[in-house]
Amino acid sequence: MAKWTVADLPDQSTRTVIVTGANSGVGLATTQALAAAGARVILACRNVDKGKAAAALMADTVEVRALDLASLASVREFAASIDEPVDVLVNNAGVMAVPYRKTVDGFELQIGTNHLGHFALTGLLLDRVRSRVVTVSSSFHWFGRVDVADLNWERRHYRRWAAYEQSKLANLLFAYELARKLEGSPIRSLATHPGYVSTNLMSHTETMLDTVMALGNRVLAQSPAMGALPTLYAVTTDMPNGSFVGPGRLMWGHPGVTRSSPASHDREKATALWSLSEELTGVTFSF
Repeated sequence: MAKWTVADLPDQSTRTVIVTGANSGVGLATTQALAAAGARVILACRNVDKGKAAAALMADTVEVRALDLASLASVREFAASIDEPVDVLVNNAGVMAVPYRKTVDGFELQIGTNHLGHFALTGLLLDRVRSRVVTVSSSFHWFGRVDVADLNWERRHYRRWAAYEQSKLANLLFAYELARKLEGSPIRSLATHPGYVSTNLMSHTETMLDTVMALGNRVLAQSPAMGALPTLYAVTTDMPNGSFVGPGRLMWGHPGVTRSSPASHDREKATALWSLSEELTGVTFSF
């Protein structure tokens, strides 16, 4: 079978796509490819100046809007600014293995940004989405455990990597539960992971690990352009609702439908996480 590449992207000139975290890494590569294929892309960025600098190098079909996923007020403001139909929402932005911090709303930063912010954004925008929601997870979800009783690390001893793994497993639990709730609808919920990619996501642990990971990025990691292929594949390819897309060789290579951990298919945990996410964000979905 031929390896799917960016050259296989169909024309996107009739589509509008929102990409969160679109000014760097996989999000930037995703945006560049979609814009080059003719899509109207809304770059949803915490740092608007960086977003505008990135957009200046793309086609004039892109625009930048402020979105800080660590602030529910910002999420609501961004969602309210979208007054037209959107074909695809790409929940891409994230933080990785950072020291313990809280969001504006008091959530642990990684679960707050990676999961709760995107949960709220999706719920607030779903009535304008026409085609699909694509949520970017990570192969680290295989090591994750979602503790619904202590999602924000208020009782457990904080471990930055465990918190990251929890947030990435939460992404999949959310994506699959959303897919179930969308059955019978023209909208699909899909999930992806980029594999091992050289981005600045890995440079904010504020430990010696930053240096180690920088070396790994140079020696072992694939490029952001390769890391974006699973997301681009999910955005543009016809596949079943609830599919999970990743590199063909676990952490490297060209995209295809792949499998996720048994924990990601725990429906009881997904239901509990969904209910808690609604309670914490104050956002309920209308199907």
